[in-house]
Amino acid sequence: MADQDGPRLPAFLARKKRWLAEHHMTLMTMADTPHSIALGSAIGMFFGFTPLYSLKTLLSIAFAWICRSNKLAAAIASNLHDVFLIAMPAIYFFEYKIGCWFLRRPPAQKLFQHFALGDYLHWHFLVRVVWPAFVGSILFALPCAVIVYFLMRMLIGRERESQKAA
Repeated sequence: MADQDGPRLPAFLARKKRWLAEHHMTLMTMADTPHSIALGSAIGMFFGFTPLYSLKTLLSIAFAWICRSNKLAAAIASNLHDVFLIAMPAIYFFEYKIGCWFLRRPPAQKLFQHFALGDYLHWHFLVRVVWPAFVGSILFALPCAVIVYFLMRMLIGRERESQKAA
């Protein structure tokens, strides 16, 4: 039987919900300007969409440092995609298709074949698969980052105003 808060979530989703709630409060209570936190979140969201999976956190922190925005917000936002890890392969495939369309080149015929580690070091693989996915991710991540910037700035501003009023 369901309790007052609704039906019980599966353990996997309950952990993700708890992670989101904890980091939401971290972002809202940071001792930084709303612009800095929002810009850091937007940078992290941008790099989170790129297919550079192992480098996304480092790149978002480095770029946030260059832009003088909040580095912790960038790291949290870039790892937010890990919460939705199940959907990321579909998003990466969609970005690859958009990148191929934008670059006016046909998609690879056997994209889902087994790749050996050495394949990632060949220029042909980078040009055929990684480059279109990266271009597609930029076309997808840029509007998302702009939306996240304005949304986070608005939410942090409202939270700070309500704290001042209380």
